[in-house]
Amino acid sequence: MKTNSLRFQLLSRSLLLMAVLLLIIGLFQFVLMREFIYQTKALSLQSQVQAVPADAWNQLASDRLDSIPDNGPDKGMGLNPRNGHNRFPFFFLPDTTFAFIDGEGNFSELSNSQANVGTPPKLAEQDYQEALSSGSRLNYKIVNQNEGGEQLLVLQPIGAKGHLEGLIQVSVSTEPLKDMLIRQLLIFLSLSLLALIGGMLAFIPVLRKTLVPLSKIVDTVEQIDVGNLAERLPVEQGQMEVDRLAVSFNGMLERLELSFEAEKEAKEQMRRFVADASHELRTPLTSIHGFLEVLLRGAMDQPDKLHKALKSMYTESERMKKLVQDLLLLVRLDRTPMVQLTEGELDGIIKEMAPQLRMLAGNRKVSMRFSSDLRCRFDADKIKQVLLNLFHNAVQYTDPEKGHIELSLDRVADCVELTVRDNGSGIPDEHLPYLFDRFYRSDPSRTRKHGGAGLGLAITKSIVDLHGGTIRVISVKGEGSTFSIDLPAI
Repeated sequence: MKTNSLRFQLLSRSLLLMAVLLLIIGLFQFVLMREFIYQTKALSLQSQVQAVPADAWNQLASDRLDSIPDNGPDKGMGLNPRNGHNRFPFFFLPDTTFAFIDGEGNFSELSNSQANVGTPPKLAEQDYQEALSSGSRLNYKIVNQNEGGEQLLVLQPIGAKGHLEGLIQVSVSTEPLKDMLIRQLLIFLSLSLLALIGGMLAFIPVLRKTLVPLSKIVDTVEQIDVGNLAERLPVEQGQMEVDRLAVSFNGMLERLELSFEAEKEAKEQMRRFVADASHELRTPLTSIHGFLEVLLRGAMDQPDKLHKALKSMYTESERMKKLVQDLLLLVRLDRTPMVQLTEGELDGIIKEMAPQLRMLAGNRKVSMRFSSDLRCRFDADKIKQVLLNLFHNAVQYTDPEKGHIELSLDRVADCVELTVRDNGSGIPDEHLPYLFDRFYRSDPSRTRKHGGAGLGLAITKSIVDLHGGTIRVISVKGEGSTFSIDLPAI
């Protein structure tokens, strides 16, 4: 397992956290158990002291060397009479030392003859006075002395309440208690170590299973990095955070894929655009160049040929001029689409352009039908250009004598609909999806004859899009075409 992997870091940090928690628990346990053991031991010593009558302690303290008769009043009171030796309660441990402190503060040592345990520690007189006033409450201390080491010391008043005769001081070494604490601590540490090892062994497969969704994400991302943007992350893996990440990542991939496709399409369109523009510009340039060669060869001295050549050159230059203007307009619409939308009635624009349109139609019949009070937001100059483009296309594709062009303006739902309908030759169905593409011509021979470059409808669609509208076409071969523009009504 690599040290910089997420699995290793999670495992190591989890184990470190568990170890710290166990260590803190161990310390608290040691402190609490130490207090508990010391207090339990002190209670045990207090109970043993209280089990011996007070006069027995008094007599033991006043007559350390005299024997107490076996038929004396202390028989059966827990004393162990031994001739010529001190007498001690038989139930105390051998390493226990005793001392008696009377009401006046006199300290009498009661040595235990069963073991060499040293002399009992002696406290300050103030400690003894406080112990005398504490009554039957447990009173113990931990003291250190140079000879005996650390001692657990219990002070127990003896005598009836209100007539205390003194204190019994019982002291015992804490070494056995410390040994027991250390054994308990070692047991706890051993169990903690076993728990850490067991937890690690149990946590590894759980962690591996938990990180399966991330492993799948890594595998999928590696495939995407190779270039396969069609790959998607699984979004239902049972982990909310991972599923949300997968959904967000998939959304990002979809946008990237669309962006790459759009960039690819834009590059392809640019390639076609440059090729078509070059082709459209090359044709009039070639024609002009040819006429110039003819003139230079001597035709300029012949008035008829000179006039014909100049007229043709003028026509081609006008065609180039219009093409360049259309190209510049498309660039402006693509890069800095600026329109000044003002509120108004669209029929006013059509009525204003009516004389120009009828002149452009020639002998063709022109019909106009308007509905009143149709208001929307539009740029007057741009709408005029749209109307001219659509009307000019209708003129091109209708018969000069029998042609009929109809303009209508209606309210359709929440839109103002401008319609240009003709009875021309119509457009084949296979050309309809590409009609608004740049440089696309459904009939190249006709458009070239009339000077078209296939940019008019592309410009029209760009202007309509800037107005927030839509444009559509319906055409039937041999019956005519209908172009409809919908602008949001007010």
